[in-house]
Amino acid sequence: MLIDNIKTHVVGVDIRLESTTIAIIDIRGNIVATTHFPTMNYHDVGNFLTAMSDAIMNLLEQNTGIDCIRSIGISAPSGNFYSGCIENSPNFPWKGVVPLAAMLRDRLGLAVALGNDAHVCALGEWAFGAAHGMKDFVLLTMQSGMGSCIVSNGQVCYGANGFAGEVGHTCVIPEGRECGCGKKGCLEAYVTIKGINKTAKEVLAESNKPSLLRDVDTFTSQAIVNFCEQGDELAIETLRRTGKILGLGLANFATILNPEAIVFTEDLMVLSRWIMEDTYATFQEYVFRNIADKVKFTVSSLDDQTRALMGASVLAWDVKEYSLFK
Repeated sequence: MLIDNIKTHVVGVDIRLESTTIAIIDIRGNIVATTHFPTMNYHDVGNFLTAMSDAIMNLLEQNTGIDCIRSIGISAPSGNFYSGCIENSPNFPWKGVVPLAAMLRDRLGLAVALGNDAHVCALGEWAFGAAHGMKDFVLLTMQSGMGSCIVSNGQVCYGANGFAGEVGHTCVIPEGRECGCGKKGCLEAYVTIKGINKTAKEVLAESNKPSLLRDVDTFTSQAIVNFCEQGDELAIETLRRTGKILGLGLANFATILNPEAIVFTEDLMVLSRWIMEDTYATFQEYVFRNIADKVKFTVSSLDDQTRALMGASVLAWDVKEYSLFK
């Protein structure tokens, strides 16, 4: 009796506003080959699906072939693991509910799992990174928005509808700034780079002091860090306020969850020297006293791209196998 050959590779897909990256990943977690294309070149989701399908097939033809591929895992902002859909994304041009996993499965004939980018990154961190061996932790990402994922007792918490863990959309200032989600006062509206730019404008309006911030309309995380390193008082004050708000939001989150650690990805840690002291001090001030000093702040050991692709591979290995080629 012949035993069916075990599929030894999966495809991981990381969809972001700037680009979509595709990788072939083997059973040991090694990335065999990658390719990418600009996401925002495709304002019609059907055209995007065609571009993604073609990129996957071209990558497979140049490397392993499709016969050894078990399944596909996708990381996407506003992704819902339960439905396999990108749901009501505030940033992608594809509005409403997009059943991307089902669409790709029908196109390629392989099993497809899709998850929220923060959830998928947590899987990558748990399987291959700084959270390896932890059963209770929170992962924070900072890309186009603030992403977060809860892992409790070794399991990702999806909630009843797949949207658990949205710390970025918890309210830290009632009737505060309008967030991209349509609500007011969300943590995300203050601690992403868009929020930091708004805080900088508030700080500038309150003072007549000279500042490098006055010479630019918008800036990146690295730019404001450079200003801080040059001793710019108002840039330093901007990040001090940001750190205090972030610390408050995380203290509320940790008081409910009692995690072993909060894992910060490197996209947030660009600001670390100028933000983390105030973040941690405020966190300690407001977190429930029985867990104060017991929650570790730690930094991801994986680069952003690798974490997302490895997490997508975890999704792919976990989905029930399906193939039109059997």
